[in-house]
Amino acid sequence: MPERRRVLMPLPDRGFDVTEVSVPYRLLTGAGHEVVFATEHGAEPSADPLLLSGVLFGQLGAEPEPKAFYRELQESQAFKAPIRWDAIEPGAYDALYLAGGHAPPMRQYLGSSALSEKVLAFWKLERPVAAICHGVLIMSRTRDPETGESVIARLRTTCLPKYMERTAYLLTAWKLGDYYRTYPAYVEDEVRASLRDPDRQFVRGPITLIQRGTMDNDAPAMVVEDGRYLSARWPGDAYLIAKKLCVRLGRFSLTAP
Repeated sequence: MPERRRVLMPLPDRGFDVTEVSVPYRLLTGAGHEVVFATEHGAEPSADPLLLSGVLFGQLGAEPEPKAFYRELQESQAFKAPIRWDAIEPGAYDALYLAGGHAPPMRQYLGSSALSEKVLAFWKLERPVAAICHGVLIMSRTRDPETGESVIARLRTTCLPKYMERTAYLLTAWKLGDYYRTYPAYVEDEVRASLRDPDRQFVRGPITLIQRGTMDNDAPAMVVEDGRYLSARWPGDAYLIAKKLCVRLGRFSLTAP
């Protein structure tokens, strides 16, 4: 039987994407692996509430299945009692997963130099790293002190595409203001700027705003793989990137955890 693996999933205190956390947790634990959550001070985290209730008039939120997974996740001891970022020992984990989310509280996580130091230490272990949506910003902002470049400067990657971020902002700005603009710069622009050859390395993927991958259908989803680094665009890719990370860890099934 394949060995049980440990996956580190750092999070902000509030505001992460429901689907990008609950789906990988469900699939990883369903495959027999352990997920360890970490927040800055060890506080129990919470997802972006608008993705649970609906961003506009009950729409544009998470799908029913990921919301159900999130309710299960909230009952887990791992989620209720995360470790602190400063207690992370990179060598104790077999993989790192970096979730995304666009709510303003995400800046605590996306802009943390302390967390970035832990990510760099893990990256140097040459173990699998998966990042989705805004989570790719952490990788682009994590610099190798020997070169001064981003750790993904030479890799192929994707992230939240500019057209998706712009569309979400234009649809909601009249009610939510800058809620869908986590930073003044678009995620794609910052990620591309961290690459040596962005025209060759950045993968936008096919245009999509509605169709999402599911447990049983990966056709609408996309994941970019470059060695041990996996990246994805948005919640619609969450099932596929979780499945691919499970494969990297040597075990995957659709059984309940």
